[in-house]
Amino acid sequence: MDWKYLFTSFEGRIGRQQWWLGNIVLVVAIWIIMFIIGMIIASSMPVAPESEMPDSISPMLVILSIIIYIPFVWASLALSAKRWHDRDKSGWWILINLVPIIGALWALIENGFLKGTDGANSYGADPVAD
Repeated sequence: MDWKYLFTSFEGRIGRQQWWLGNIVLVVAIWIIMFIIGMIIASSMPVAPESEMPDSISPMLVILSIIIYIPFVWASLALSAKRWHDRDKSGWWILINLVPIIGALWALIENGFLKGTDGANSYGADPVAD
């Protein structure tokens, strides 16, 4: 499997199995990174009674988290765009996720459970046939 293509390109098609696998890899990776960041935060905080704990998170930590999160958003968008292409729909269908509840459910059903177009479509060759 070409991981670089899977997580960086918005061109072509991927099947359900690649979509699920890619999303699982992204979720596990972000959990590990956030766990490490949490451990760093916990180790840098002074031991003090709860009433003396700081009320805010360091701005540097917020900036670091955003910088780390951006590649994960890009990879997730790339996965979804290719999966929508497999359904012979534009990658802009990703925007259906902006519709509360129904949009995310629609995207999950279309991308995670429904079969892609048989044979070639306007976005490329059938990924299952390769």
